[in-house]
Amino acid sequence: MKKSKIKYKRILLKLSGEAFLGEHPYGIDPKVLDNIALQIKKVSKMGVDIAIVIGGGNIFRGYTASTEGMDRSTADYMGMLATIMNSLALQDALENTGLNTRVQSALDTPKITEHYVRREAIRHLEKGRVVIFAAGTGNPYFSTDTAATLRALEMNCDIVAKATKVSGVYNKDPQKFKDAKKYKNVSYDDVVSKKLKVMDMPAITLAMENKIKIIVFNLLEKDSILKLVEGKSSGTIIG
Repeated sequence: MKKSKIKYKRILLKLSGEAFLGEHPYGIDPKVLDNIALQIKKVSKMGVDIAIVIGGGNIFRGYTASTEGMDRSTADYMGMLATIMNSLALQDALENTGLNTRVQSALDTPKITEHYVRREAIRHLEKGRVVIFAAGTGNPYFSTDTAATLRALEMNCDIVAKATKVSGVYNKDPQKFKDAKKYKNVSYDDVVSKKLKVMDMPAITLAMENKIKIIVFNLLEKDSILKLVEGKSSGTIIG
């Protein structure tokens, strides 16, 4: 692949924990991890810097637990631990392909991850390593969507790439409504005013205030990450 094809030189890839489920009702499907890892390797070898933020919903979802009576802060910290588990699993899959990878956690877990330090993370990216950011922002009440936008800004990324199971942003759930309309481009204001379920409001607000674009794309589409960095994705661009 020629570097001239690259539209986005440095991306923040936001993966949901649910993306790791595959055919399983809970946990991690190794086949899904391997598929994601191979996609990331292909793009990394093109010279694209890749930072990743992963959710933990396949293992534990803090917000859901808090609505069922658990203390919200406690539930959110448990969710952060779930993201660390997912990050280690993806790191293993990536390194099995030959990619150098680092996991940096917002929570201090020195036996298994590096602690998040912005300058060190940037240096890893400059050396061609894939950097996985675990444990969200390290604070309760903030989602991994918000963490993804924050880390993208800190890493000077060109775009936030939010991977989903659908091909973009719709005016209503395309999995429930056959007449759902897909947006090719949509503004931050429209996401807010139309209450489009893309990312939570803190994440959208942070992106809007700092003028970083978000692309929502279907991770399950063949070579979806490759198409994204080449500017050929069929996903929806927010910004």
